[in-house]
Amino acid sequence: MINVAIVGVGAISPAHIEAYKKFEELCQITTLCDIDLEKAREKSKSYNLRTVPVFKDFDQICEDPDIDLVSICTPPSTHAYIAIRLLKAGKHVLIEKPMASSLEECDEINKVAAEENRIVSVIAQNRFFTPMMKVKQVLDQKLIGKVVHSQVDSYWWRGSCYYDLWWRGTWEKEGGGCTLNHAVHHIDILQWMNGMPQEVTAVMSNTSHDNAEVEDISVAILKYADGTMAQVTSSVIHHGEEQQLIFQGEKARVSVPWKVYASTSTENGFPSKDHSTEQTLEQTYNNLPSLNHEGHGGQIYDVLTAIKENKPVLVDGIQGRQTLELITAIYKSASEKTTVSLPLDASDHFYSKEGIMEHTIYFNEKTYQVEEFGTERITTGGEYSS
Repeated sequence: MINVAIVGVGAISPAHIEAYKKFEELCQITTLCDIDLEKAREKSKSYNLRTVPVFKDFDQICEDPDIDLVSICTPPSTHAYIAIRLLKAGKHVLIEKPMASSLEECDEINKVAAEENRIVSVIAQNRFFTPMMKVKQVLDQKLIGKVVHSQVDSYWWRGSCYYDLWWRGTWEKEGGGCTLNHAVHHIDILQWMNGMPQEVTAVMSNTSHDNAEVEDISVAILKYADGTMAQVTSSVIHHGEEQQLIFQGEKARVSVPWKVYASTSTENGFPSKDHSTEQTLEQTYNNLPSLNHEGHGGQIYDVLTAIKENKPVLVDGIQGRQTLELITAIYKSASEKTTVSLPLDASDHFYSKEGIMEHTIYFNEKTYQVEEFGTERITTGGEYSS
């Protein structure tokens, strides 16, 4: 039995708690931890975890030899410190997105994990939806030929008060805006499916959130070593939250949500519908199996089975770093108004958190904050996973 602790019982923690409770044959939640003890006690009661100890200080988790795995659900600026302490205490860690506030912190987490032979997984729950997995397999089978252009529309909408929460909207505590904390899901999918680009050119702005230092929209152009390209729009200003990932191949286009279109050339170069290719792609997609567990549940099941069977996780710390590297390149390009070459290393201004805070763009001054909202309910205006 794998003993699990959860550090941080804010809005995202229910996704972890509910997922762990689905797999009671593999694990049990043995500890909850939060700086707000009363909030943690309420969470314990609401999820029928009344006998589970509740701590304020996560050092008590570090000192408990019976805890095997810890979900870190705290603000991004705390991820590295907590993860490193837990890894050194012999715990496996599952870190909510983003992995950390900087590439420097990611590298330190991965270094300690390797030294301690512990698992680090970074939440990328959108990989664990059936449509994503199916499109990944279609691309891996080269059924649309080489991908020549990808389009990522990471469209979200948040009201101005969203950034009133004490840790949001600042480079120091949140680490960035919509590119880091919302589009991270889609950017992870892009680098998982397409690999890392060679160059990034980006712009960003804050159009609608005057209590935030960070961006509420960014647009990036990615260029790969073979000359192919991708474009990524990250936003919290799009009503309806209509999100999509489109992959244009030499033979056809596919997307999430699933849609396929294939063209063949007429004598003069204009397109004619390629019904045969479309039919092959439709049949392949429809015949691929659905996942047994999706979202956070799918990723948590992956981590639990990796611990039990001593095998790699699908989303490890190296991939968590790659996603953050791509986001960091977007911030660097937009801030310095230049094309950025990858990879980024320790000599770069944007490698460390301090470097980012010194060299990035501050759009507004945060002048108002609240400790918490009256509700933790998370709503979305669109659904892109099915």
